[in-house]
Amino acid sequence: MPDLLDALTPSPATWHEMLAVDGSVRPHWQELLAHLQRSGPQQLTQRQALLNRQLRENGVTYNIYADPDGADRPWELDLLPQVIPAAEWDVLARGIAQRAQVLNGVLADIYGPQQLIAEGLLPAELVFGHNNFLWPCQGIEVPQQTWLHVYAADLARSPDGRWWVTADRTQAPSGAGYALENRTVVSRAFPELYRDLHVQHLAGFFRTLQQSLARLAPSGRETPLVVLLTPGRFNESWFEHLFLARQLDYPLVEGCDLTVRDGTVYLKTLSGLRRVHAILRRLDDDFCDPLELRTDSALGVPGLLDAVRQGRVLVANALGSGVLESPGLPGFLPAINERLLGEPLILPSIASWWCGEPAALEQALEKMPDLLFKPAFPSQSFQPLLGRDLDDAQRQALAKRLRARPYAYVAQELAQLSQAPVWQGARLEDRPVGMRVYAVADADGWRVLPGGLTRVAAQADAEVVSMQRGGASKDTWVLGERPARGEQWQVSRSLGVADLVRADPYLPSRVVENLFWFGRYCERCDTSARLLRILLGRYLDGDSPQALEAAVQLAEELELLPKQGTLDTRLRTALLDPNWGFSLRANLQRLQWAAAQVRGTLSRENWQALSELQREAQRLDDLSADFTELLDFLNRLILSMAALSGFAMDDMTRDEGWRFLLTGRRIERLHALSSSLAGFLRGPAPSDQAGLEWLLELANSSITYRSRYLAVAQLVPALDLLLLDEQNPHGVLFQLRSLLRSLERLRSPAEAELGELAERLKHFDLRSLEASLFGEASLTAVLEGLAAMLERIAAGAEAAAERLALRHFAHVDVSQQTVSA
Repeated sequence: MPDLLDALTPSPATWHEMLAVDGSVRPHWQELLAHLQRSGPQQLTQRQALLNRQLRENGVTYNIYADPDGADRPWELDLLPQVIPAAEWDVLARGIAQRAQVLNGVLADIYGPQQLIAEGLLPAELVFGHNNFLWPCQGIEVPQQTWLHVYAADLARSPDGRWWVTADRTQAPSGAGYALENRTVVSRAFPELYRDLHVQHLAGFFRTLQQSLARLAPSGRETPLVVLLTPGRFNESWFEHLFLARQLDYPLVEGCDLTVRDGTVYLKTLSGLRRVHAILRRLDDDFCDPLELRTDSALGVPGLLDAVRQGRVLVANALGSGVLESPGLPGFLPAINERLLGEPLILPSIASWWCGEPAALEQALEKMPDLLFKPAFPSQSFQPLLGRDLDDAQRQALAKRLRARPYAYVAQELAQLSQAPVWQGARLEDRPVGMRVYAVADADGWRVLPGGLTRVAAQADAEVVSMQRGGASKDTWVLGERPARGEQWQVSRSLGVADLVRADPYLPSRVVENLFWFGRYCERCDTSARLLRILLGRYLDGDSPQALEAAVQLAEELELLPKQGTLDTRLRTALLDPNWGFSLRANLQRLQWAAAQVRGTLSRENWQALSELQREAQRLDDLSADFTELLDFLNRLILSMAALSGFAMDDMTRDEGWRFLLTGRRIERLHALSSSLAGFLRGPAPSDQAGLEWLLELANSSITYRSRYLAVAQLVPALDLLLLDEQNPHGVLFQLRSLLRSLERLRSPAEAELGELAERLKHFDLRSLEASLFGEASLTAVLEGLAAMLERIAAGAEAAAERLALRHFAHVDVSQQTVSA
């Protein structure tokens, strides 16, 4: 068998994480490598496949901007962890904690006395010219002078193995949630090895974050409410926001879920306003408040900065902390560190020169072929330039621009990335890696996450690691002693009988609205799939043209089938065309959107079913050539929709969110049943046996009919089952009465018209229909009257939905609804 190390090539020019230059295995890797060799390529490949499947089932994603295939891109995780010995980590941890401390001091100074600028240790242009220096934050007091609550540093190794900081992340550092997810998955892939190597746990870091925010939040005697503020599902690290909110027990909110009243931030919940004491933000500085910061922001909270200024809410990290991410700042940190802390900087930054200083400009021009030139401020929109990639004419042009506007440029040495083994195919291969390490403020200083997010370049010759460019990740194992029982998540306070609740008190109205629409789209997709299955089946069989004609006419009336073109083309459009608003594909996309908005309320199993449904939907484009395959897809889709219905009934707590979801389902099903029956009764042959057969199939009542009557489909018993049977969940009267009970529980405005229609329908005498079967004219009149009543029921269901939305989602009371109407 080939040796696992055959494809690894250590070089003196690059640090190799596993191998020394002579090819020997570094001591802290030896036990892991021995385990890999015992496992063998086949087992390792199976473990990688299992790991990938686990990530898919957990819904771990990382979105790539401007990539048509980038939405909900699966998170890439390598099987092999990055391994760091305890002694090396101790130095790293001290350096990260020191760096967080000095950067916190810089923030306190530039938004306070600005002594560093006055003493010439920090150029004024570098601070005041930066987009993320927020003048409205000047003079703000923050609790215990803690501006940075979470800090992250991107690290790389030099060829001699020393660590260098390539970037500071101070605004809203991302990735710690992914590091925790990586740990969960990889530790299960190597459970014995994880235990035997005494890999340090991560839970204490996140517990410290909980305790720190609770301690600093201005809550007085109240139990502090901390929320996690996200830009929404299109953010690249949307999964991490969901994951961290669950792990930290924080409500996940968007800007529209919060409001500021009299300098106080509140969460808009279904039960009213709840005061928010602290906000862990994943939103960039200037987007946080459209009143005082970026006026075009639709993501922030109007008035948030004023609430911070009044000391009524804690924002972590503090607004304005993004100014520290300037690439020109690291060159000044050694002197600042000596000034503020009285000691040298433990972790050096990659060598950099802000060209706004004449001496630095000359050095940058002299070393141009070896440097990377990047914008000093986010407002400068040019791409970074590598001096070695430029010819003489281009270098002269760059030098001219540098001399004309030196303050706009930063010159840096190119970061050297170390090499680490990854499992690729059926062997180990080298890939460039970098590492992001995290620190959180606590009462005694800073606690560093014992590990971090190791990022892996997509290509073996890459010089930059970027998740946006298709990079992957590794778990990071720090070896050393750890508590025998591990570290467990702990609640921030003891809960007693007086604290018991039986409903989510922090359920945002936006989430409830999306649960409502999630229920509606589930039913809408189910109805569409069932009717399209009927059409495709009759179209392929060709046995009953009259039944197919009636089904086509009904589908056109329900706007589930276009009216123009050949039937073949129209069926494909109804199934596949995302640009036709009534297509199954378009409704599945809306279902996925609503589901993504409420993901935090769904169980893991429920989300896995939705993920599988999404993968099925993505296959629609590949099935466009074969109606038989499309019919098979519809069968699987209807099965998936039934599973979603089962999850709703058995997997969710009967709280207000569930009630709105179920009400949405009932409104949509009642509307679809009533509209379908009304259209069928007005169709070309309402008493036709073949037509009644597919009508029962559409209403998912075929089995019930056959088991009851042991006869072919006939009008009177079919209508009894679909209209009047209060035991049939796919019957109109059953759904109408269920909807009325749901609306009453939700304290919705009185639905007198729907109640009257329910009584009329209940007392409809089928004998009049039976008698009219002997005379065609009277039969048409009876069916027309019944169809008209069904249309009124469908319209009443839609009107109830509108009133429900006005009251509970737009928070418009009954009197205002009358005016709106």
